[in-house]
Amino acid sequence: MSDMKGQLTWRGIAIGIVGCIIITASSIYIALRMGALPWPIVFAAIVSLFFLKAVSRGRSTLNEANVTHTVMSAGAMVAGGLAFTIPGAWMLGMADDISLGQLLAIALGGVALGIVATALLRRHFIDDAALEYPIGRAAAETLKAGDSPKRTGGKLFGAMGFAGAYALLRDGLGVLPSLLFAAPVPGVAFGIYNSPMSMAVGFLVGTGAVCVWFAGALLGSFGIVVGGSAAGWWDVPTAQGIVSSLGMGVMIGSGCAVIVRDILPQGARGLRRALKRSQDGSGLMGLTAPGARAASGSAQPGQGSRLARLEGGLLALAAAAVVLVASLVLGLPPAVAVAVVALTFVTCAMSSQSVGQSGIDPMEIFGLIVLLLVAAFSDVAGVRLFFIAALVAVACGLAGDVMNDFKAGALLGTSPRAQIAGQAIGGVVGAVVAVAVLQVLLAAFGPAAFGPEGQFVAAQASVVATMVTGIPNMPAFVLGIVAGFGLYLVRFPSMMLGLGIYLPFYMSFTAFIGAMAKVAYEAAMKRRRAAASPEDQEERAKRSQENGLLVASGLLGGESIVGIVLAMLLAGSALLS
Repeated sequence: MSDMKGQLTWRGIAIGIVGCIIITASSIYIALRMGALPWPIVFAAIVSLFFLKAVSRGRSTLNEANVTHTVMSAGAMVAGGLAFTIPGAWMLGMADDISLGQLLAIALGGVALGIVATALLRRHFIDDAALEYPIGRAAAETLKAGDSPKRTGGKLFGAMGFAGAYALLRDGLGVLPSLLFAAPVPGVAFGIYNSPMSMAVGFLVGTGAVCVWFAGALLGSFGIVVGGSAAGWWDVPTAQGIVSSLGMGVMIGSGCAVIVRDILPQGARGLRRALKRSQDGSGLMGLTAPGARAASGSAQPGQGSRLARLEGGLLALAAAAVVLVASLVLGLPPAVAVAVVALTFVTCAMSSQSVGQSGIDPMEIFGLIVLLLVAAFSDVAGVRLFFIAALVAVACGLAGDVMNDFKAGALLGTSPRAQIAGQAIGGVVGAVVAVAVLQVLLAAFGPAAFGPEGQFVAAQASVVATMVTGIPNMPAFVLGIVAGFGLYLVRFPSMMLGLGIYLPFYMSFTAFIGAMAKVAYEAAMKRRRAAASPEDQEERAKRSQENGLLVASGLLGGESIVGIVLAMLLAGSALLS
């Protein structure tokens, strides 16, 4: 364990846990309100470096910062896995059928399976396949660049304070309206959502992707609902059913295309190779950094085999524990529980490869695939199908986050053992926080607040709910699957197109305005650095990009945190009354 010294530190753990609580809570809120969840890893890297520099007086290392941001970001995708699935059961009137203990079992079980899978697969995807993992690479480059703590803190906390105050005026005091420029368009929620957070999502997701997102919104709202109804092809309610079915189909078709194009061509053969390599002195998981192995010399005879057996036993024990919990707490038949754990391992491998190649983690699609397989070959039904989808989605979400962190660690020479320990800490903290926030939001707003027409659109969870109960318009759904599948195969971002078709128009419009703000910001920064030398231009470009990320992330965090605090107050007053 000597390779962990100075990397997994008490101060880093403390900073990481505080950051994990904040990022996880805000991620739940963002995922439910926007139907999208930008990766928080680069933001966590900046914040980790800022606070470590502040408390250590500049004596922290990049590896310590890397492990700290590993702790900090782990809960975000756990939150995504729950937010993208469980509210679907609430939409179907099953809120009373899900206990707090079951939610915790799902979240912690998903964390355990995600860590087991990525520990087994790290060497294949990071060392052997050497996938790009663009988000993890960006985090490593951010840590290498470093920054001034004063400048970083001012921009980050200033943006958080502004967005928090704005949300308080709008939602807490009612001084500001929720929707700007609202217009009575039949069947279309037209307007601009008065939300810094929503515009920040458009800024962070990327201009090209958000333009496709907005094109989907125009197609669904004005092409199908307004245009088709005006032409007399269908009435408005029928048009809305077509739009929701088409959007769902495009998203699911895109997820299937990810598997076919990005995963299957090299998946099975590569996984077999990954699981065979266990005798190199670093154990079954290969969790010793290459530099540390070189420094320590060759392993003693049999050392790798003994370590492999120990690690393999621990991982098998963790998987068995999840099977037991799934049977006893979630009520799944033992054979189904074993099948779900096995399929979760496969989908985590799919998630790891998808994130490595494209930066996309369609975690809810993987959960939906396993849900449909179980429903087709067993008598499991009702709320337990949501349990299965959530367990898989949490594991796949964490797997994507872990592999991004492993990539950053490989570029910086960080100990993978320190990172996996950090992920375990952050994953457990994130699981508890995510469950608590979900319960607070449910208590404060009630089940009716979740769904396409509610305060929390929960787009992905709505898709899962619809798949369980039945598709409004099957021809449109099938057309969407074919279109999403085909468009992704030709490298068109069809997942974003489907999201735009499905979400209420005002949310897509607001995200589009945020993307246009990014275009204007980048154009202004380019003009400002035009007269500088080439070296200065490169440095200023990195700094302006980081500043934009800080401000946008601050807007996300400030509004979502105030939203959660207001929900807690509302839930508390409801209990007291």
